[in-house]
Parts: sequence; structure tokens; C-alpha cells
Amino acid sequence: MTSPTFSRARLGLLLGFVGVLIFGGTLPATRLAVSAIDPIALTSQRTLIAGICSLILLVVLRRPLPPRALWPQLVIIMICVAILFPFLMSVGVQSVDASHGGVVFGIMPIATALVAVMITHERPRPLFWIASFAGAALVITFALRQGGGELSVGDLFLLAAVVVSGIGYAFSGRLTAQMPGWEVISWVLVIALPLSIPATALTMPADLTSIPLKPWLGLLYVALFSQWIGFFAWNAGMAMGGIARVSQVQLLQPFVVFALAAVFNDETITPQIVLFAAGVVATVAISTRTRGSKAPDRSELASVSGVTPPATPT
Repeated sequence: MTSPTFSRARLGLLLGFVGVLIFGGTLPATRLAVSAIDPIALTSQRTLIAGICSLILLVVLRRPLPPRALWPQLVIIMICVAILFPFLMSVGVQSVDASHGGVVFGIMPIATALVAVMITHERPRPLFWIASFAGAALVITFALRQGGGELSVGDLFLLAAVVVSGIGYAFSGRLTAQMPGWEVISWVLVIALPLSIPATALTMPADLTSIPLKPWLGLLYVALFSQWIGFFAWNAGMAMGGIARVSQVQLLQPFVVFALAAVFNDETITPQIVLFAAGVVATVAISTRTRGSKAPDRSELASVSGVTPPATPT
């Protein structure tokens, strides 16, 4: 008979994979949305929709306000995860394919780990640094090859998105030691409401009927799933299956992005894209396995995986 512990671990892996599938749809859905919705409007609308849903859930479950000491960290996460990251990503995919973004976002776990190293004062092994810089070099080389020898504007925005996501996800990971992951992202989105409400009002198109169905569906996806529900499955999976084990599932994310981009964005996935993605994934795997020279506590472990949409991205 299957032991309860084994069943729980398998369920954790399954939930983690569901989270990766959800986050893997972020770039393709964003690519659809920005075809008709301005990046600023898309950012404010996705944050508003997710924020309203978060507020309803927190009120229904009667969750108390977070302690005052945690609010500065929640504000940092809000700025990075709910404002800067979706905006920078939206601008980036206006000029590059979702599959291209999938390779660039492949180093997001490395960015999260680097920020976590700084805020936890760890001393990683040399191999961690080698793998991290190798992953970054692979992404830059890929972008240069795709851009004819220079970084495109889209690449610069995507790389900036990776940086801010690393900051936001590392701090999110720290807070999951003090409150459930779903509550962290929900409070972050509620805190963003005083900004997302007026921003949505100011950027709402005058004629909503002029926007085709697919961009609206892309908006709903990134608002409800990428920005909110995906974190529920991902964090629950890590809690049940173990952070170290489940976080490795996110290595599949670039390939999930490729599959979805081919189906929903009609993009051609070349062997070059797959090879560079495989190389980036290998460096991420090495860096995550060689990061700490000491046993991290729960908050540090959380920041390794970060509540990373993983490479998709939220």
C-alpha cells in the first residue's frame, strides 16, 4: 500500500507541475493581450482584477491584517511583482516572441537565488557563481544571436523584468516563513489596489468593443491565473512535496512556454531556441543545487524557490 507520506509528496509534485503549467502560460497570454491592450493598461487591469479577487477571499476567510513589521516587505514585493514585472514584461513581448522570452526568463530562478544570497548573507560555493554567470552569459548570447549582434529593446525590458522579479520573489519567499504563500500574494495585490484602481480608470479604452476576444482572454488569464491562482498551486505543492524537490519542476517551464507559444501564438520553435533553453536550464539546475554552504532555515529555503513563477513567469 502507498504510504500517506509518499502520496502527499506525489500530490505536492503534481501541484507544483500545475503551477508551472499555469506560469508557463504567462508569456503567451501576455503576447496575445498586448496585441490590442497598452502595457500600462494591461498592468493596471491585471493587478486590479487579481486584487479584487484577493480582497474578497481575504474578507471571506476573515484573515487578519499582516503585522506592521511585514508591511515594508509587502510594499517591496508589490512594487516588483504587481507593477514593475508585468509592465516590463508586457513592453518586452511587444517586440519579441513569447518563446524568445521563455529563454530569457529561464534565468529567473538564478536571479531570485542571487537576491536571496544577498539578503540572507550566505556564502555560496564557487560552482554556484560559475553556473549563475554561465546562465546569464547564455541568455545574453542567445539574445545577441536573435538580434543580429545587438540586444533589442524587448530584450532589455525582459532582462529588467528578470531583475525586479528576482527581488520580489526572494522577499516573497522570506515572508512564506511567516504566512501562507497564497496570503502573501493576496495581501500584495490588495495593497496595490489604491494604485491599480485609478490607473485602470485612466487607461481604460473608450471603446471596449474595439478589442478582439483573444486579447481579453489573455488579460483574464494573466490576471486570474498568472498573477494569483498559480501561486496557490505552486506554494501548496512546495509545502506538501518539499521545497527542494518541487522547485526542480520549474526547470520544465521554458519548454511549457514553447509548447503554448507554438499553439496559441503560432510561433516557430527552432532547434536553436530549444538548445539555448536546455543550456540555461542546466545552469539553473547546477546553481540551485550548489547554492548554500550551510543549512538554510525555512525562510531561506523558501527564497531559493521563491514563489517563482518560476520562469514565468507571473
